[in-house]
Order: sequence, then structure tokens, then C-alpha cells
Amino acid sequence: MDTRTALVPLAENVWLMGYPLKLLGADLRRNVTVIRLRSGKVVIHSTGPFSAEDVAGIRALGEPGWLLDGILRHDTFAKEGRAAFPGIPYLAPEGFSAVVGFPTERIVPAPVEWEGELLALEIEGAPDARDTALLHVPARTLILTELVFNFSDDEPLWTELLLRVGVGGEHHPGMSRFVKAGVKDKAAFEGSLGTILGWDFDRVIVGHGDVIESGGKAKLRAALEAAGFSLG
Repeated sequence: MDTRTALVPLAENVWLMGYPLKLLGADLRRNVTVIRLRSGKVVIHSTGPFSAEDVAGIRALGEPGWLLDGILRHDTFAKEGRAAFPGIPYLAPEGFSAVVGFPTERIVPAPVEWEGELLALEIEGAPDARDTALLHVPARTLILTELVFNFSDDEPLWTELLLRVGVGGEHHPGMSRFVKAGVKDKAAFEGSLGTILGWDFDRVIVGHGDVIESGGKAKLRAALEAAGFSLG
């Protein structure tokens, strides 16, 4: 699905935007999720090279309340995001501000205004990533950053070859070897995964690749177990 430059509705109060993200000549895509809370404020999950039209489209949905990047290495478009939406809280893992050179606030604990609508959990056991998962409760939608990728088998040849090297043959969804190598405390990591899988969700939005529209919990569990993690 090509979502570039368009706000694509996925569920009530949840939209997706997509941007190219080139790595070694392959497009691994950057998904941006826009969530509107009951208050009318909007959460912009992940940053992109927002155009003036993109900014206007997001503002038309509601008042921008927060920018969010969910992992330490998600700084590619951070400065563009800050410039597009100045003056609102920028949430990111601890240590992100040192990478991007401007102040950010921690995602966890989540803002009190999210209560009952958005849950946030930092995935423990991988300190170099500090990846964070979000759950939009009303839409039963899990929003991930880099925990898994989800690409189909009909990607361009070079992208497919890079995915096979970086993730493996099963990448719909699949955990990258880089993410797996970053796990330093397997028990803590598995504990966080167990908490996430205990949440009530069906749809999964990944940071890179295609949205898993249904059956997301079972597919995510299968991908994590295929990567060697015990989830009970």
C-alpha cells in the first residue's frame, strides 16, 4: 500500500502516513501514525520529512499535542519533525535529546491526558534501543517502532535481498537480526513482550513495512517466537 504524502484512515481516530526511507539503495519506508484523542489533541507517532501540505492535513484533524519517536535510533527526521511542529512536547526515550541536540521528554510514564486511550511501554532488556510500544485502546491497535518489520514477498529485488540479509526469509512480520543482537537481558525483554501480548489488540502498525490489519497478535507472537524468544 502506497501511503506517501496522504493521511490514510485505518480506524476511528487513527491515520497512517508513509515516507521513503532509503538504506543501501532499498526503501525500508517510514510509517507515521497520527492518533486523535477524545480531547481533540493529536499524537504524531514518528517523524517524517513533513511538507506544508502534510502539516496542514495533520492540523485539520485536531490540535497537535505531542511528537513522538519511539526508539533511540529513530532520529533520521527528528529535526524536520521539530521544525514542522514547534512548541509542543517531543517524547522520546531517555538519551534521545543527546542524539538530536534539542530537548525531549520521556515517553514513559505516558502523559496523563492519554489515560484510557493510549498505553505506552518501554521494552526492557535492550538498552541501546529503548524501543517503546504503544496501544491505542479504542481501536485495538498496537503501534511499534522497530520490534518487527512487515514486508511482503513482492518487494523490489534489491529490497528483498536486503531484507533477507537483515531480517531473514520470513519478514512478514519478522524481527531483524540487528534488533535481536541488541537484546542484553533476555528475561527482561521477554517479560516486556509478554506484557505487550497481554494487551487487547488485533491490528499492528509497524515502523517499517505494511500494516497488519487483522490477526496481528498471533502474527506478532509467531515472529517473536521464530526469533528465539519464549513467551509462555
